[in-house]
Amino acid sequence: MAIVVQQKLTGSTLEQHDQAVAKLGMVGEWPHIAPGVLFHYIVATDDGVEIIDICTARGGFETFAQEIIVPVTEEVGIAPPTSVEFIDVHNYNTAG
Repeated sequence: MAIVVQQKLTGSTLEQHDQAVAKLGMVGEWPHIAPGVLFHYIVATDDGVEIIDICTARGGFETFAQEIIVPVTEEVGIAPPTSVEFIDVHNYNTAG
């Protein structure tokens, strides 16, 4: 079942996110390197950033996050998310 992963990162900046993305080799309009990520976006909030991912499964996302994303985000100074919510997706459609 597809899921939405909603992460709030209080105190983080878009510039830090851009640094992490560059270190992961994902620049510009890039396909996400994590298996099963259908969609990823990040927005600035009043107190940091919010990241939304739509993924095909929770387990694959969590493994990728711990093994790949966390070391890179720590390297660029991004603190762990202040909240993470997993939401089951009933249905989704794609452009293709």
